Amino acid sequence: MFQLQARAQSAIVSGFVLAIVTSASAQAADLGLSGDAGTTGVGVHLSVPVAQQLNARFGVNYFDYSFHTSTNDINYDAKAKLRTFDALLDWFPFANEFRLSGGVIYNGNKVDATGTPKANGTYTINGNTYTASQAGQVDGRIDFKKFAPYLGLGYGNALAPNKGWGFTADVGVMFQGNGSTSVSNSGCTASALICTQLARDVAAENAELNDKVHGYNLYPVVRLGVSYKF
Repeated sequence: MFQLQARAQSAIVSGFVLAIVTSASAQAADLGLSGDAGTTGVGVHLSVPVAQQLNARFGVNYFDYSFHTSTNDINYDAKAKLRTFDALLDWFPFANEFRLSGGVIYNGNKVDATGTPKANGTYTINGNTYTASQAGQVDGRIDFKKFAPYLGLGYGNALAPNKGWGFTADVGVMFQGNGSTSVSNSGCTASALICTQLARDVAAENAELNDKVHGYNLYPVVRLGVSYKF
């Protein structure tokens, strides 16, 4: 069922992109390429004209960074993996470089985390203490829904007449929805009774992590870059 839903969503986005590219093909003598960096990582975008004062912009953004985080019980070594693909329309209402942007973003952003025991080599999970050897490895992940609407403001028209190099800026919001969390452990070496209790405590830890990320359903997008018109 989830595979069918993902395929349907992919087909919708593919159709959206194809329709824009097809409508732009007659005007595509001009192409604009921009490179930027910001809260979505490092990105590259291609702009093509669709109509007067309207461009289509397609791009990919990528970045990894590591950080430390914690719940009430567990400290985590975490890595955020930023992976987004943009399909946007840029409208220039005043026929200058100020623009309103909207579209859809494929959101492959996620956070992978590994629990770290305390200095004494133990975990305390849901009020119960386990040695690191008993608990094995504790892993967590935060994912988001894959397709997210985007609305934003920007500056810079990579397809402006007589343009070569230019400056670009974006400020907007990606409506990513609440994250879904997954916390699990592997390699429990204790008795079956203790491992069963550990599994229940890990489930409680997952509920706590889910509460922590709940409400972060808006992802701020701030990007600065340069563009070039071919």
